[in-house]
Amino acid sequence: MPGVQVGVNLFFFLDRLLRERERLPQLEELGFDSLWTGDHLYVPRYGAVFDAFTVLAALAAVTRRVLLGAGVVILPLRPPAMVAKEAATVDLLSEGRLILGVGVGGEFPWELAACGVPLRERGKRADDAITVLRRLWRGEEVTHAGPGYRLESFRLQPSPARPGGPPIWVGGRAPAAMRRAGHMGDGFLPWMFSPQRYREALLQVRRHAMEAGRDAEAIVPALFVFIALARTREEGEALATTYLEGFYNRPLREAIRHCVPCGPPEECAAMLGRFLEAGAEHLVLSPICRPEELWDHLRLLATEVAPRLREMRASSLG
Repeated sequence: MPGVQVGVNLFFFLDRLLRERERLPQLEELGFDSLWTGDHLYVPRYGAVFDAFTVLAALAAVTRRVLLGAGVVILPLRPPAMVAKEAATVDLLSEGRLILGVGVGGEFPWELAACGVPLRERGKRADDAITVLRRLWRGEEVTHAGPGYRLESFRLQPSPARPGGPPIWVGGRAPAAMRRAGHMGDGFLPWMFSPQRYREALLQVRRHAMEAGRDAEAIVPALFVFIALARTREEGEALATTYLEGFYNRPLREAIRHCVPCGPPEECAAMLGRFLEAGAEHLVLSPICRPEELWDHLRLLATEVAPRLREMRASSLG
């Protein structure tokens, strides 16, 4: 069992970070294993939303070691050839550090409508896209008719930095996402799971992988986790509830109690430790705080939370 890796999601703070771009190299200096951003077209009641691949290209230019994750690209919003090109470009710019997280979307149906994608087709399109991405990244000349597009003797140039392309981590919470991760993914990256639900979901993913004749243990067990550092758990839960219910526009108070670490760093680390016990090996932490508090929270995650998690994993291996 490998040691735990700890990443941080920057999606909710990109407007501020890109106005302070001279500080971007500090993100790597903090010692995180990965830096992530999400993928949306438009979110009501929220500020600027930036393109995932463009942001990752910017991060590639100011970092040298840290992995760069798209968490997650909504595959149905783009033709597969475009995703293949954008991902290959970022993988080249970063010298092979890209992780391509993928999902089907659906939280905001108007995104799919804006791109002419029927809601009911998003799963089919995602499965089709993963297959096409891998063929293009292998350097094949592809002729293929997919939902809403057609490739005629199409070849991707240039190829990604890594032979076969960046690893694909499948996001999502539904049974279809677990099937997709088991059958087609290099990693599994769900969100808003309790430790028990994560354990059960990971078993499902591995069962699907074995049914498909794949090495189940080779699929990286990752998890996207919102985290609200605060003086008390109650204060953190109140902050997380206000923020997440505002963003997703639905009741989440009960889910937050079971899925979102809240409170002082040591209490948050203790809850994250339960995800490690459930099988997670790569945690992507998404801080919930005011923009002006971001750097303080990133330092706390890097110096107070991540070391505790690594100690927990080292103890479990010892």
